[in-house]
Amino acid sequence: MGLKTKLLSIFSRIRIVGLLQVGLGMSAFAWIAKQVLRQETTAFDTAILMAIRQTQTLRLDRAFVAVTFLGEPEFLLALCVGSAAILLRSKRRSEATALAIAAVGGVGLNYWFKHIFSRDRPALWDRIVDVGFYSFPSGHAMISTIVYGMLGYFMVKRFPRWRGLIVLSAVLLIAAIGLSRLYLGVHWPTDVIAGYSAGLVWLIVCILSLEIWREYRLVAGVPHDRSVSPEQQL
Repeated sequence: MGLKTKLLSIFSRIRIVGLLQVGLGMSAFAWIAKQVLRQETTAFDTAILMAIRQTQTLRLDRAFVAVTFLGEPEFLLALCVGSAAILLRSKRRSEATALAIAAVGGVGLNYWFKHIFSRDRPALWDRIVDVGFYSFPSGHAMISTIVYGMLGYFMVKRFPRWRGLIVLSAVLLIAAIGLSRLYLGVHWPTDVIAGYSAGLVWLIVCILSLEIWREYRLVAGVPHDRSVSPEQQL
């Protein structure tokens, strides 16, 4: 089989489920963005936040402040730098590069989206945390989906036996961070949902790109990452 034929086969093996998720994520984000621009989500958003407001206690305040810290830009930056250093030390350069591209690209996209929509944050009660900048989409929801999603993907590749537990843990953590933004009253529900949608799209694009790059290197005969077997590369 010639190199060209092999390369064509690489693209034919792209996960159909992943592409469908990208399409659904983009559609969901576009639909929510349209409703937000038309200001048709105000009643929905307000009703949910006020319902959450009724559950607030001092103990939950402390818990959700701690949870939301796990989605803070400074913490995620430190996590990415530390993870990239470990990956590079383990000779897993492609994963370190993919993590950097995913994180930096996600931050850039979120910043761009916030400027486009320029949505004000909720001001329904006195907040216990300081926030600034625009509200849509939620940066905590979007970037945590990307960073924890990528790290979860790397762990699943290394520990396939623990796939279910790893995926569940990542999903619960990301969901808790999004919920914390609502509990603290710093985001509208549609901000968080849109953040998840945009984050999922970028996450899948980065993962698919990494898999295609790995397969290309194998077909081209380029040595793979030292700590990754050919089977794991796929």
